[in-house]
Amino acid sequence: MNVVVSFFSQVPIYEQIQNQIKELVLTGELKPGESLPSMRLMAKDLKVSLITVRRAYEELEREGVITTLHGRGCFVSDINVDKIKEININMLKERLEEIVVFSKTCGISKEEFKNMLDEMYEVDK
Repeated sequence: MNVVVSFFSQVPIYEQIQNQIKELVLTGELKPGESLPSMRLMAKDLKVSLITVRRAYEELEREGVITTLHGRGCFVSDINVDKIKEININMLKERLEEIVVFSKTCGISKEEFKNMLDEMYEVDK
């Protein structure tokens, strides 16, 4: 499993870990039932606190992405299509919030933002 954190990002490290694991699950790189590295091993590999990794894993479990079996470890949950879509929408909302704040800071109007979004959707067709 390839998780990389940036100590220079404004996104908290636990959230970086959480988001990357979610993406690995949602893209199918991590399959249902597959085990995640232990919290200690993940913390050691990423050179972060065990508390940081624990928080990421707890958030993932709260969202239903992973399941923790005490004494056995953490495993990818069997997530249905609706749950995956809900998680994707929530991740998109988080990213859009950052983009909207940035757009407002740059003085880009809502209409200009919508036009850019429309143009980007047209390119993908």
